[in-house]
Amino acid sequence: MRAIVTRARAAGVSGLALADMPYPHAAENDVIVEVHAAAFTRGELEWPGTWTDRAGRDRAPTIPGHEVSGVVSELGYGTTGLTVGQRVFGLTDWTRNGTLAEYVAVEARNLAPLSADIDHVVAAAVPMPGLTAWQGLFDHGHLTTGQTVLIHGVAGGVGSIAAQLAREAGARVIGSGRTAQRETVLGQGVDAFLDLQLGRLEEVGEVDVVFDVIGGEILDRSAQLVRAGGALVTIAEPPRVRPEDARAIFFVVEPDRARLSGLGRRLRDGRLRPTVGAVLPLADAPSAFDPAYSTPGKTIIRVADDVPGVTILP
Repeated sequence: MRAIVTRARAAGVSGLALADMPYPHAAENDVIVEVHAAAFTRGELEWPGTWTDRAGRDRAPTIPGHEVSGVVSELGYGTTGLTVGQRVFGLTDWTRNGTLAEYVAVEARNLAPLSADIDHVVAAAVPMPGLTAWQGLFDHGHLTTGQTVLIHGVAGGVGSIAAQLAREAGARVIGSGRTAQRETVLGQGVDAFLDLQLGRLEEVGEVDVVFDVIGGEILDRSAQLVRAGGALVTIAEPPRVRPEDARAIFFVVEPDRARLSGLGRRLRDGRLRPTVGAVLPLADAPSAFDPAYSTPGKTIIRVADDVPGVTILP
C-alpha cells in the first residue's frame, strides 16, 4: 500500500515521503480500515509514541497520523461491534502506524460508526479536536449549564468545537484570540471575544472553567481567573501557576467510542461543524507538516474518493 513514511527522527519533516509499505496486520480485536480521509497533528513527529511501540522498542520506519475516516475492510480475530463494509471514523493508537496511508490497523474500540450522509473529509476533522474539547470541558472541567468558560485559542480546531459544545451545554462562552480573528470568533456565536493583543486578560473577571490550548504566559495568568471550585484545564503543558481553591489539569486526549458516537450524531444533525481547511492528496501530506505551512482550519488528507453525491458540510 502507499503511505507517508518517515525513517529517522533526526530527519524531521524533510524525512517524510510517499512510499510503499506492507499491508497492515489485523491483530486480535482490530479492524483494518480502508482510509478515505485522514488528519494529523503537526508536532507529532516529536512524540515518543511516533517512534516506539508500547514496550518502548524502536518501530521506525513509521507512518504518522492518528485521525481517520473510512470503511472497514477486514476484521481481526475476536472483533465485535463492527462489520466489513461499515463506514467508521476514529482516533488511533499513539504507538502504532498511523492513518496517512491507504489502510490502517485500528483497535475496534477506538472507532465509531459514521452516518452515510457525512463526508469522510468532514468526519476526519472531528476525532482529535472533538474528543479533546469534550474531555477538557466536561470530563476534566466539569462544565455545567449556567457556568462561564473562557476558551483560549477559540478560532482553532479544538477551540471552535469546544465553543460549540459549551454553548450546547448552556454555558456562557468567552473566546480569546488575535485581533484578526475577532469576526471569525464572533461568527461562531461566542458570548464575548477577548482580544489577546489589545485587551487585558485580567478584565475578564472570574470564570468557572478556563480551557487553554496555548500555554505559556497566557496559561500562567489565567490561573487567577478561576473561581473557587472551578478548573484550569490545558492541553499545552502542565500548569506552572495553580489557581487558589480550584483544580489545575493537564491532559492528553484519549480515544472514546461512546463520546465519538455522540460527536457523530451532532455532526449528522448539524449541531457540530468542524472547521475544515485545506484538503490535500496523500502525496502532498509532507508539505503540511512544515512549520511554515499555514491555513485556516484543520488540514485534511484525502486518501480515497468518497461516494459520489455526498457533499461537505459548510
